[in-house]
Amino acid sequence: MTWMPTSGVEMALARASTIDKARQYFASQNVLEVFTPALSSTGVTDPNIESVPAMLGDQAVYLHTSPEFMMKRLIAAGFQDIYQVCRVFRDGESGPMHQPEFTMIEWYRLDFSLNDIIADCLDLVTEMLGADGARQQRIVSYSDIFVETLSIDPLTASCDRLADLLNADAQLRASIGEDHDAWLNLAMATLVAPHFTDNGLTVIFHYPASQASLARLCPDDPTVAERFELYRGSIELANGFVELTDPDVQLQRFEKERLLRAARGKPDVAIDDHLINALRSGLPPCAGVALGLDRLLMIAEGHDDIANVMTFLPGGRSDR
Repeated sequence: MTWMPTSGVEMALARASTIDKARQYFASQNVLEVFTPALSSTGVTDPNIESVPAMLGDQAVYLHTSPEFMMKRLIAAGFQDIYQVCRVFRDGESGPMHQPEFTMIEWYRLDFSLNDIIADCLDLVTEMLGADGARQQRIVSYSDIFVETLSIDPLTASCDRLADLLNADAQLRASIGEDHDAWLNLAMATLVAPHFTDNGLTVIFHYPASQASLARLCPDDPTVAERFELYRGSIELANGFVELTDPDVQLQRFEKERLLRAARGKPDVAIDDHLINALRSGLPPCAGVALGLDRLLMIAEGHDDIANVMTFLPGGRSDR
């Protein structure tokens, strides 16, 4: 019966309880819950993410891929620590770990260092999963984990070396070519992350500067960014960083992303001038995190397919 939901009341109760735990945590930290529009006048320039287009009357708009840009505008306008629980949308993402519509918890803390925001994220996830679900915790740098698992320096390893480690065939080599970050991402997903402790939390920090996007570069080492990702087992749960506040550097990064999109044959996306103007007005030093609630719930409830924790598949689809 294709009209039936993909999960029942028990899962809805588990979801409500998990969100309630998050709200209780943020309330204890005096972090304000905010709500921003799901529709935006621009998409995202990130070549690895595709926005979902929509129409508002005769105006072309986009469903947001995250509430990040508008939440930063709130902080630039004088808001203090804030968080949001919302639905976000990404085109072309579907599988056991991905759906084109999912729930994200995103938050920002003023004057937080990278260590501060990592600790904050671990505390929240521990609260949501329970102590037993987050008992083992490890924090290790991006370079160190590559050296430990693959005996290579990810910042200097050639594309050919990475392709050899991945046993890439000619078709894959031709497809990825000299995209160093694409090879690193594939190596992280298939060779490195599977070594993380199954029932533990692993934090990987100081990603390559080429993967900074909206993150500040490390003041002591500009070859890496003040960015981290949180994993439970081999599943990525959260992505966070100390925010870039320089409008000129951010504009340069957006323009570079547009060039990458063009090189990959993807449609051009206009830069969000509202965000750039907010940065020009002065974004206070802050750090933020985006956490995938559905993946966390999938782990907490013992499922291996994200569809099992959703009431319906996005778009009303019945296929799984």
